[in-house]
Amino acid sequence: MAIRVMLVDDQVLLRTGFRMVLAAQPDMEVVAEAGDGVKALQVLRSTAVDVVLMDVRMPKLDGVETTARICVDPDAPKVLILTTFDLDEYAFSALKAGASGFMLKDVPPGELLAAIRSVHSGDAVVAPSTTRRLLDRFAPMLPATGQEPRHKELQRLTGREREVMVLVAQGMSNGEIAARLVLSEATVKTHVGRILTKLNLRDRVQVVVLAYETGLVRAGGGQG
Repeated sequence: MAIRVMLVDDQVLLRTGFRMVLAAQPDMEVVAEAGDGVKALQVLRSTAVDVVLMDVRMPKLDGVETTARICVDPDAPKVLILTTFDLDEYAFSALKAGASGFMLKDVPPGELLAAIRSVHSGDAVVAPSTTRRLLDRFAPMLPATGQEPRHKELQRLTGREREVMVLVAQGMSNGEIAARLVLSEATVKTHVGRILTKLNLRDRVQVVVLAYETGLVRAGGGQG
């Protein structure tokens, strides 16, 4: 089955460009579009979508609040944020709200397509090194609220799972983690899956965000 994509952006020309790129892919189809967050939420009530390409700066309802409302549902589509700036506080807020990653609007088509497939599969963070740099910049600005309960969540992990979580938060792929810990990629994937289940997280981006929130990884990528 093709990946069902929804385009949410107030720029018609940009949506048209993305639609042309996606339409050329045998494994993707654009099933819906919206020019603002309010319309996007209305459309999602009646349209089955796998991945939402979400602009962050829109009229009526911005991409951050729209993402938060979408991700409340555990069966919600994955959200991939589109931003104009590499280090954008809006993108950071969207990751906190539940987005599965973010890409620059001028990203080469091949990278965008790979990102959509990655987000859909749930196996990889989109541009992990970029996501980590975003967190490095904005995580220290977060108010220190609710950290104690989140610290307690980490107690559910085994020592090995905690070790894998640190490496995921540092932007490593499954292959890189496997090489570092002398494990098979399948074993690493199993550990990541257990981390997601135990901590009730949607994907690897949320693993990274939680690692920063709890101080498991410090800004700059070091271990806490």
